[in-house]
Amino acid sequence: MSDTVTNGDASRRRHGRVVVVYGGRSAEREVSLLSGGAVLASLVRSGVDAHGFDFAGGGLSGLEALAPDRVFIAMHGRDGEDGSLQGALELLGIPYTGSGVLASALGMDKERTKQLWRAHGLPTPESVMLEGEPDWDAVIEALGLPLIVKPVHEGSTIGISIVETRDALIAAHAEASRFDSAIMAERFVQGEEYTVSLLGDEVLPAIRVEVPSGFYDYEAKYHSDTTRYLLPCGLEQEEERMLGDVCRRAFEAIGGRGWGRVDVMRDAQGRFWLLEVNTVPGMTDHSLVPQAAAHAGLDFDALVLRILDTTTGS
Repeated sequence: MSDTVTNGDASRRRHGRVVVVYGGRSAEREVSLLSGGAVLASLVRSGVDAHGFDFAGGGLSGLEALAPDRVFIAMHGRDGEDGSLQGALELLGIPYTGSGVLASALGMDKERTKQLWRAHGLPTPESVMLEGEPDWDAVIEALGLPLIVKPVHEGSTIGISIVETRDALIAAHAEASRFDSAIMAERFVQGEEYTVSLLGDEVLPAIRVEVPSGFYDYEAKYHSDTTRYLLPCGLEQEEERMLGDVCRRAFEAIGGRGWGRVDVMRDAQGRFWLLEVNTVPGMTDHSLVPQAAAHAGLDFDALVLRILDTTTGS
């Protein structure tokens, strides 16, 4: 019997029937389909009894009908990343990848994540919620220009704008409101952008992201061939250790577990500023966690199995 068959049989016994949940109806659906497809193909290559499920096509009852022993969550955005699916799976007693209900809900809420980080003494740019009829002049006075406008509950930089004028701020608020009823403005940090992936207890190598336009938006993340991902990231060893430590503490502060990613800016004075946490990071060919894992000597298939092995209840 070949090693491939032997390893496949062992994987089937260890992991049981795995359902990869992707798609859904959030604004990140298309990215989720790509992530889920890549994860599913990887699990099949590794001999896992894996099946794909688009949550938009059958909902919770359709998922339950597949009788999974474990669920690999690859559904980004609302429903899949905000604690809703996690809570349902816990009620059904089905182990799943990634963070639990509370950490998922917090990670999806950018403002509450920042509030928690501030309470833990972690560095994150000042922010203001744009509620009701905002006092635009007061927002600018508090945060300065330029500043960032973000939907509180969206990922993949959907609905995010950098604004440099009062009129642009008003327009950016209207644009963000297309995606969410909760909108925030955040102090803009001019500098270098980094992302740090976490896998179990391991902090993976930091990646420095360089974008010709200066804004790592949806196009730069998923479609552009000009975005540069620098590995090694260019930091001195001690600086990278400090960055990894602050990201690990940020992830632990919200109760994150299994795997995740934290995005950070470094200003001209060399200070790191936490932007947001991702509890269901992308797994596409442009995604950052697979790149960091590869630099650490972990190929895509090995990474997927490592994530699967972190399922709660496993």
